[in-house]
Amino acid sequence: MWFDAARLVVALVAVQRLAELVLAHRNTTRLLAEGGVEHGRRHYPVIVVLHALWLGALAAMAPGSVQVWWLAAFVALQAGRVWVLCSLGRYWTTRIITVPEAPLVRRGPYRWISHPNYLVVALEIPVLALALDLPWAAFGFGIANVMVLWWRVRVENRVLEARRDIPTG
Repeated sequence: MWFDAARLVVALVAVQRLAELVLAHRNTTRLLAEGGVEHGRRHYPVIVVLHALWLGALAAMAPGSVQVWWLAAFVALQAGRVWVLCSLGRYWTTRIITVPEAPLVRRGPYRWISHPNYLVVALEIPVLALALDLPWAAFGFGIANVMVLWWRVRVENRVLEARRDIPTG
């Protein structure tokens, strides 16, 4: 059967990602209208393709069963994702948009970690593959994602440096 538990999980994650893209687009449009500047455009298509291939590969290769403990870990990571989105609020987007003179967000997980969203993403890609009993996909997509995130974090750190000393309001 094509539509088993594993593919249902992948479909739910795809719907979640599409909803996030709608929110990200809305926030990006608003931030750019307020004078925000986009950085790191070169790596953004790489991220989009990587995530699309990841979900497509999981849907195509999943054997049908779901490893409950790994799935529970993935669900816990989604709670972290929601915490990040709520903490960033109107500033959350899938792109690097910086608004000059705006203070950095220092609430939620940002009190302790500079890039909690990237930590969640770095973990969720291999964890979901492991939940679907695809260890090679976990390894391959996990390594590819860490490499792209390394590129992205370097870009983001560079552009946020000028805003680190702006006091929060």
